[in-house]
Amino acid sequence: MDVSYMIVVGSFFVFQVLFHVVTPRLSTLLSWGYKNLSQEQKTEWDSRGDPTLVKVNIAIASGYLMNDLLLLLRHWKTLGDWFFVSHHLAALYAYQYVLARGLLPYFANFRLIAELSTPFVNQRWFFEVLQFPRSTRLVVLNGVAMSVSFFLVRIAVIPSYYLQMAFTFGTAAFHRLGLGPQCAWIISSVALDILNTIWMYKIARGCWKILFTSQKHRKAELSKSL
Repeated sequence: MDVSYMIVVGSFFVFQVLFHVVTPRLSTLLSWGYKNLSQEQKTEWDSRGDPTLVKVNIAIASGYLMNDLLLLLRHWKTLGDWFFVSHHLAALYAYQYVLARGLLPYFANFRLIAELSTPFVNQRWFFEVLQFPRSTRLVVLNGVAMSVSFFLVRIAVIPSYYLQMAFTFGTAAFHRLGLGPQCAWIISSVALDILNTIWMYKIARGCWKILFTSQKHRKAELSKSL
């Protein structure tokens, strides 16, 4: 796995542990007033802190997205894809609030986990360029891994993500964000998940075709051997 993906995964789990385990326990021990806070106040209390590591992740991702966007525009005939352009613009639109003002670091880092499926997507392209038969074991395994990872990190997390988002609506913390960050958060999230759903449909269809082709090829080989 590429080191940048390891950083993203490590950062995500570190912040999960800090938010759900470390901060509440330390706050209970070190601050007598913590126990008397409302659940809303505790949630905001636990989520506050220095989002430096998150900003590093977002900065790396933003640089990659800007570079990829430039390549798409410069080589549009070869690489052009409006879905990719929409994806990159939606992500950059939201990420600039994290980098400039440190807003919503938890949710921004959560969205980066979606990129764990990218290596398998890229590997599929390499196989196609090298003209590997779709029935090849490596192609089949990569297709299954791509479908499963894409579903887990981009689709399966949608309910929990929007549930956490809904919990913030109407809270003092949500109102303090202001209209700009609120719109960036909600609009970019919805746009990205619409794209992810479309891509998931295409990936699932492609995976089914690969599995069907592989099964058909094995049956043909078996009949020949008999």
